[in-house]
Amino acid sequence: MSPITEAPAPAPAAAPAPHLTDPTGPADPTDPTGPGRRGAADRRSPAALLGMLTAAGGRRYAAALLVDALGAGLLRPFLLLYGIGVLHLGAGAAGLALSAGMLAGLLVLPLTGRWIDRGARSLPAAATLLVRAAGSVALLGADGPVGFTAAAVLLGIGSQSWPATHAAVVSTLTTGRIRDAALAAGRTLRNAGLGAGALLATLAVAGGTGAVRALAAVTAAACLVAAVLVHSLRVTGPTAPAVPAAQAVPAAPGTAAPTARRAAPSDPALRRITLLSLANLPYAFSFDVLEVALPALLVLHLHASAAWSSGVFVGNTVLVITLQLAVVLRLAERSRRAVLAASGVVLALSYLGFWAAGAVGGTGGAAAVAAVSVIFTLGEILYSGSGTALVAAAAPPGLLGRALARWELATGLGKTLAPAVLTALLAAGPGVLWPALAGATLLAAAAVARLAPAA
Repeated sequence: MSPITEAPAPAPAAAPAPHLTDPTGPADPTDPTGPGRRGAADRRSPAALLGMLTAAGGRRYAAALLVDALGAGLLRPFLLLYGIGVLHLGAGAAGLALSAGMLAGLLVLPLTGRWIDRGARSLPAAATLLVRAAGSVALLGADGPVGFTAAAVLLGIGSQSWPATHAAVVSTLTTGRIRDAALAAGRTLRNAGLGAGALLATLAVAGGTGAVRALAAVTAAACLVAAVLVHSLRVTGPTAPAVPAAQAVPAAPGTAAPTARRAAPSDPALRRITLLSLANLPYAFSFDVLEVALPALLVLHLHASAAWSSGVFVGNTVLVITLQLAVVLRLAERSRRAVLAASGVVLALSYLGFWAAGAVGGTGGAAAVAAVSVIFTLGEILYSGSGTALVAAAAPPGLLGRALARWELATGLGKTLAPAVLTALLAAGPGVLWPALAGATLLAAAAVARLAPAA
């Protein structure tokens, strides 16, 4: 169990949730259901699944998760609509500002990882929400492209750093499969927030400029409240272990004797996580398949109604919300590495299925794409349910922040590159896009199976 330090709270209600351990062991060897099966089954009731949202940090942290989920849903459509509709920027200028925000977030991630490795947990998570609150305030004060870019940078930094800080908090307060389930519950809520946030942005735009500005103000206030809630947990974690003085570099003549020093981040497990993060790049392209590749395939190549794209997106969101946590619990006795490798195979098969469906053409082809999207969604669920959990389980003590930052950096880089790469491949034809995606993802799955840490 990872040690945590909690500041004294003024009342019992303010204390963080207890450090929860893996319910799958130890188990009664005479239990005919096998180790951990009974506990996993009990957790499938609606009340127990809802409890996963408060497994780490209690209700206050769950409220912060809700704010993050809505903010994630608002971020991309709301920012673009704000820049174009309120500030009257061109689409190109607004898009460039959003790209600058994403890039700034990626550059800050390694610093966030080092901060976490110094023992900080709830403070970095609260800081990401404060930065997002500042970004929303900057939106209200923006009157041109410079102000809008500054707001996009602040929001991008806060949004890119949040997954790593959130996973660090959960990994400190929980262990084993409870940690996996808590992470899955957070992703379920986040996917629900994506839909709700996009709907709020649409309604705000329909209400005019005043409604859009009001939504920015509400977002700033909500992020500020969530930051206070998260910071009140006062959770810290272990730092990188120190190397004994005897193992340190000998001191030069005439200098002081060597003292214990902090270990350099060259742990073999961390190196394997770095290789795993590189293999994550092709996986990360899957996040833009529904938003970029499939709409282009359906509308431009199959000449189908845009309603097909919307239907596929809604169906994917509903399936992820309803199945994510259940699948994680179902596969609790499987190796995380094996599940992550299997997700690459499933995703690759879905890409080949999209290629075959596109060859059908017309309405039949669109229906086939919708059917294959169910397989794609299953692969996405397996991927998101095992990737971060594997990194958190395999991270060396005191180097959790660096491990999570490298994983999230690869994910963010894949998301940043995906729109340009996917559209370029699709411009060359579906026969180029889908085999290339399938081949790259299969190679990544093989790398995961061979190089990823065993966990």
